[in-house]
Amino acid sequence: MTPAPAPQLALSADDARRIALRAQGFLGAPDRRAGVRGVLRKLGAVQLDTISVLARSHELIPYARLGAVDRSAVEEAYWSEGHAFEYWSHAACILPVEEWPCFAFRRRARRAAGHRWHRLAERDAACARVRDRLTADGPLTASALGGAKNGGLWWDWSDTKIAVEWLLDVGEVVCTERRGWKRVYDLAERAVPGELFHDDLTDEECLRRLVTQAGAALGVATRADLADYHRLRGAQVDAVIGDTPLVPVEVEGWGKPAWADPAALDRPPRGRHRTTLLSPFDSLIWDRPRTERIFDFTHRLEAYVPRPKRVHGYFAMPLLAGGRLVGRVDPAREGRTLVARQVSMESRGAVAPMAGALREAASWVGCEDIRIERCDDGALAAALTAELRA
Repeated sequence: MTPAPAPQLALSADDARRIALRAQGFLGAPDRRAGVRGVLRKLGAVQLDTISVLARSHELIPYARLGAVDRSAVEEAYWSEGHAFEYWSHAACILPVEEWPCFAFRRRARRAAGHRWHRLAERDAACARVRDRLTADGPLTASALGGAKNGGLWWDWSDTKIAVEWLLDVGEVVCTERRGWKRVYDLAERAVPGELFHDDLTDEECLRRLVTQAGAALGVATRADLADYHRLRGAQVDAVIGDTPLVPVEVEGWGKPAWADPAALDRPPRGRHRTTLLSPFDSLIWDRPRTERIFDFTHRLEAYVPRPKRVHGYFAMPLLAGGRLVGRVDPAREGRTLVARQVSMESRGAVAPMAGALREAASWVGCEDIRIERCDDGALAAALTAELRA
């Protein structure tokens, strides 16, 4: 590991927390004119996931920052006019199209590996068929290309699906949108703007740009934080961080070297705090060690935990209020009712913010009523029920 340079600036834990909140779009006035596309560019990556409770996670990300954005316009904002593409970043993510050149290092690595999950004896022929169909017919789903599965379990992919995903991995094909949660594929040469359609950047330049972008999106971060944002290796961060604009800092209580975006240090992080429910896949909290370090809050997605072992529920959404994580709720919808299947709050002070966040979320998804099913504190449950009735 490359030794960290001596820090030039000491930050309190509260300063670091506020810098992180502002960098992620939760402190200060939101840029409503830039809207959903502005959120995507600021974050650099919006994670996709199949789970839909209130809404899918990529819808919850702009909602959490901008408020009740028009849901019907969210997909259009991401995908129309070639503003974004889907690729492997922190996970499967929507990425601003300007970042296409930055992932050349990953496309080259996939190409050199020769395969990902599936091996296909006649891959070249299958890839040629996919290219021919996309050339002739334009953007298509795997089903339209000939079928995504062989009829078995979800990973029992057809030859067509294996081929098109390989072409996506190596950059010959691009996912230009999700339609009915199915990827829509197009030829990269047609989907990516000409000035961006290249793999000219060296691996080092790709990594330098991605580490710089992660630093700006996080505000202040450790080496592990920077690596996790786009799923880089620590050694890759070490190799380039000295050539980025990021500034070495020491953060109270972190016990690890850290770096800050210089723009985040130019002015004190002040402004109005957003009160909202967060998707478990929100980039503010997707890294559990960072979430614990910054917010002293342990959060775990329990969707894949057996029901009897769940502590907070299937899709527990943390409550952000006053710049802190002060509770969580596991939501569901039953017709026009938002159901809080399980609620927990840190203190009496979280009751009013929780009620406000539930009201806003209910309105956003078209629910007229809110029902509290379970709360881990009887007195706080009564207070929350009274607050919602007020």
